[in-house]
Amino acid sequence: MNRQNAEKIITEYLKPIFGFALKSCKNAHDAEDLSQDVVLKAFRALLIKDDIGDINKFIWTIAHNTLSNYYRDATKSFIGIPIDEVAEIIADSNSNFDDDYNADAIHRLQSEIAYLSKLQRKIVIAYYFEHCKQADIAKNLNVPLGTVKWHLFEAKKELKRGMNTMRKTSELKFNPIKFSSVGISGSIGTKSTDEFLRSALSQNICYCIRNEAKTINEIADNLGVSPVYVETEVDFLEEYGFLKQVKGKYISNFIIDEPTVELLVMQDAMYKKAAELFANELYDELINSGILDDENIFCNQMLPNSTNENPLRDKNFMLWSLIPYIAAVSGEKFLNNTISFEEVATVRPDGGHNITHATIEPKALNLPSDYVCMRDWCGPYYNANAHYTLWKIDTEWSGRRIGVNQYEHEVAKRILSLYEHEEEFLLSKEDYAWLSERGYIKTWGDYDGFFKTAWQIMVLRNKEILQKLLTIGEKIKEKYKNEFDNIKAPYIEAVLSSVPSHLRKVKEYELQFIFHADGWFLLHCIVALLSNGKLALPTEEQKKALTTIIFPN
Repeated sequence: MNRQNAEKIITEYLKPIFGFALKSCKNAHDAEDLSQDVVLKAFRALLIKDDIGDINKFIWTIAHNTLSNYYRDATKSFIGIPIDEVAEIIADSNSNFDDDYNADAIHRLQSEIAYLSKLQRKIVIAYYFEHCKQADIAKNLNVPLGTVKWHLFEAKKELKRGMNTMRKTSELKFNPIKFSSVGISGSIGTKSTDEFLRSALSQNICYCIRNEAKTINEIADNLGVSPVYVETEVDFLEEYGFLKQVKGKYISNFIIDEPTVELLVMQDAMYKKAAELFANELYDELINSGILDDENIFCNQMLPNSTNENPLRDKNFMLWSLIPYIAAVSGEKFLNNTISFEEVATVRPDGGHNITHATIEPKALNLPSDYVCMRDWCGPYYNANAHYTLWKIDTEWSGRRIGVNQYEHEVAKRILSLYEHEEEFLLSKEDYAWLSERGYIKTWGDYDGFFKTAWQIMVLRNKEILQKLLTIGEKIKEKYKNEFDNIKAPYIEAVLSSVPSHLRKVKEYELQFIFHADGWFLLHCIVALLSNGKLALPTEEQKKALTTIIFPN
């Protein structure tokens, strides 16, 4: 384009460009600098181009690009542009979305819209992006027209404020945590814990607010994600009691353990001392007392050299079930039950009534080589019908996984029902196949001819033998009560000091069961006896029926 035509075009745009600069800048001095920069760039561009179709769009594209660069250089974060204008850019199908200015402005506006409330978000999107009339928006959302107008006004202020803000994210944005385990105490509902804490997002939301209540927008900022996604997840978690709302903010409502080397080493040492005392004495008493030969302790697991004339029970298999059971249940009178389950458990909409606790997957921890880890552990687990109770734990030595869900609850009920029925009647082929596949029963011969069955799990035939076994454990716990109290006191103090104040009572309830129905104690009892050779590892065939007992109510 020749110079004369270029000067004519620039002259026509001098005032509009300066007006644009005044509207976009914080002061007149900045506006003068910006307008001069726009005019100079536009004039140079006109001189070298001859095929400009739309002069107006050409000039304003240069103006927007210059403004974007101007503020990017000045603040690296602020886009000084009215919200209405950015919305028009997005709505205009002819807009150049590859343009740096447009792309940056659009990205910032879309991000900030996500921080509005649900209602404001719907109104802004409907008005600016879907071109709906305010009256139609009011009708569709079933709110007064004045409410729509007020929210549009307030949303503009919020969006402008947000676009002026440098949002701060935490390390969780690029280094999220992960739960290594999630367990419950109490009864499950129709949903498993996997459905609640189902994703990295849900886990990190809970972790982010484990100690301090935060708004949805603050959580979103910490995680570096859109509040829209946080909002949905928070609603779900709050509905089922995993979060609670405090004056518009949210805080986690369950224990999240974050292991430290110091606390783990203290815990390990505590359980090793207690297990050495209890498990070894219990093992010796069960072996030496002759109680394992009592006919009321029923076990079909036999030694390889056993015969019909000389049946030899596999006492090692029996002890795998009896020792953890006695460790968990005996000595209940020594429990300090000052806090009841009902005081701290959560009743959930799916029918669950439980306490949930999660553990953070630890980073590389420099633990001692003899540290005892809890791998693939679940239980102690109870299920009862009118006449019998099924008790079991699932360990790294077991051949099955229990899991914590409604399906496993129904499986346990079916086992009890079939056991009770099979005492008097022949079960169906399908039922025997189902029990056999799971290792609970062994069968011989033709179902329609000579047919024999044998339950592979431990069975205590009456309450008397059950009480005899628990009395042995109770005497040992009474003998070491004072020593146990001294062993666990420093650990309890350290744990409670690491728990958020709003969950301290929940943790106090759990700590009541140390050296009783406490998975870590049962694990250390097993490990102590494996380490000194008193217990031997189960055979592959025995693993499915391991650590499972049925007894009468």
